[in-house]
Amino acid sequence: MLERGLLPDFSTDALAELESLHVPTLTTGKSDVGSLAFRDLRSLLWASIDNDDSRDLDQLTVAESMPGEKVKIYVAIADVDSSIKNGSAIDDHARNNTTSVYTAAEIFPMLPEKVSTYITSLNFREDRLSIVIEMLVGIDGTVEESNIYRAWVRNHAKLAYNSVAAWLEKSGEIPEGVAAVPGLAENLQLQDRTAQRMKNLRHVHGALSLETIEVKPVFDGDQIRALEMEEKNRAKEIIEDFMIAANGVTARYLSGKKFPSIRRVVRTPKRWERIVEIAADHKYMLPESPNSKSLEEFLISQKAADPLRFPDLSLAVIKLLGPGEYIAEQPDGNIPGHFGLAVKDYAHSTAPNRRYPDLLTQRLLKAALEDQPLPYRMDELDALAAHCTEAEDAANKVERQVGKSAAALLLESRIGEQFESIVTGAADKGTWVRLLSVPVEGKLVQGFERVDVGDRIRVQLLYVDVDKGFIDFQRVGSR
Repeated sequence: MLERGLLPDFSTDALAELESLHVPTLTTGKSDVGSLAFRDLRSLLWASIDNDDSRDLDQLTVAESMPGEKVKIYVAIADVDSSIKNGSAIDDHARNNTTSVYTAAEIFPMLPEKVSTYITSLNFREDRLSIVIEMLVGIDGTVEESNIYRAWVRNHAKLAYNSVAAWLEKSGEIPEGVAAVPGLAENLQLQDRTAQRMKNLRHVHGALSLETIEVKPVFDGDQIRALEMEEKNRAKEIIEDFMIAANGVTARYLSGKKFPSIRRVVRTPKRWERIVEIAADHKYMLPESPNSKSLEEFLISQKAADPLRFPDLSLAVIKLLGPGEYIAEQPDGNIPGHFGLAVKDYAHSTAPNRRYPDLLTQRLLKAALEDQPLPYRMDELDALAAHCTEAEDAANKVERQVGKSAAALLLESRIGEQFESIVTGAADKGTWVRLLSVPVEGKLVQGFERVDVGDRIRVQLLYVDVDKGFIDFQRVGSR
């Protein structure tokens, strides 16, 4: 982290500030939390769905049936700005790192744990301040109306993705936290149906059905036992689709108020011609010019034809699309949208405990809600957006490097073995492959001539360095 300009530890000033912070309460003076009145929505059946071990809860959701088979979706976002002020020592740390860094060895939160897991976290059975994004969703998945306001909320159930998904998909029992709250099961099923409608509409418009393999090291004490794969499921899709919609509402609200915004964009694919070649290898013809809807149709066909290898194809496409970036946009601007999500208006706003762009957006949003002046100049936002892109890239590299150290530890005893792999990166600085049987990526140090992203090749493990996270392969054949 230090090598990449990230701070693993909080400063003494930040820790001193932490001592004076407290949870805003219903009796807190207006000067502490802003001038607007808050709605009291604590009685709604709010619940959080997150990873099993998550403690920094950024959002809650709840649904309400409306006439004509429409559904009102409420998304509550933790009000972090009420506790963490712009220019404070804690804010300085968050501004430097711009994100929480999740490594196999340790989590380095963007905000002190006392803040992100207690003071601002939307914790179970606790009253918390939030910004609520309200959306009326039509039968076809369209967001027909929306509203944003500040409100008190209360988390009635802390739920986990995997157990909720197993229940929704009828492969597991109803989670205890769901059964304990009357009406919550029906509400989650309504949320699930609505999220599926919203997802289907996005895919009609060209959102990409990408599915990559994410891994989490499993330890026995200090010894790594395995790399556990984390997969998409119905519960994750509820949160994903609601957050994509909420981010769109936020961006359009700021624009409507003549406020600038921080947008997350994935521009036109950098290597579309290679994506066309990969599709041709699968006997599928894509147009010469980038077209997200055509690419989505190709991806759907391939997932149906070969679901086991679809994550490998997804990974190749993601690499070729190029990385996302943050851009500050003027209210009347016309920057590109998010190619992979097939949306034009996309601001990061739903995870202010974990991502600094979301906290920036929250400050802009609160100023717009209260008819206050802009909290940042446009040149500041430009600089912050560029810095957030760079720091997020640095954090990703740290996470990947530590992940590779964990993978190297796992493969230490398998030097000399051969594996089937897919090429995930091919550039002047090196060629990279990911194994198909073990979710591990490493460098192809021999036999990398004339291979490109998406190629399937057989490799042999040559060398690992646990400290540096090096995993080296040589090519021994092709498939």
